[in-house]
Amino acid sequence: MLKLVASFFGSGYLRPAPGTWGSLAALPAAYLIHVIGGFPLLIVATGLVFALGWYATAEVTRGQTDHDPSWIVIDEVAGMWIALFPVSYGAGMMGIEVTRLWPGWVAGFLFFRLFDITKPWIIGKADRMGTALGVMLDDVFAGVFAALCSIALAALYHGWFM
Repeated sequence: MLKLVASFFGSGYLRPAPGTWGSLAALPAAYLIHVIGGFPLLIVATGLVFALGWYATAEVTRGQTDHDPSWIVIDEVAGMWIALFPVSYGAGMMGIEVTRLWPGWVAGFLFFRLFDITKPWIIGKADRMGTALGVMLDDVFAGVFAALCSIALAALYHGWFM
């Protein structure tokens, strides 16, 4: 059961680039969560996925030399959902269907993958912790950076082009 959680229902076993597959699998889940309960539910779900992912990662890697096997993608799910916070919040605030903010979905995904792969600054520090918490935190930080970049792009677009 914990491997199912850590691999986000098996998406972490897809090749190549399991982290990208895990991030892609997070998108329809985020959409469903937003449709059911909006931004508040997405925040709660992200917190739950973080906690469950931390526990599952710690358990499945206990006694292993690799603290972050590529098939563990629950961390990408938590980070990707954070990257989508501005989209969910914006759609709720404007009272529109969340898919109308599709550029935010694309930007969130692309920025999240960029930061998750390159691991600049604090993202890399978290990754080098060598613990289950570090596995989760590097993606949380990547999600925060991606969300901030998406907000900046939206502000730029709406301020200069609209």
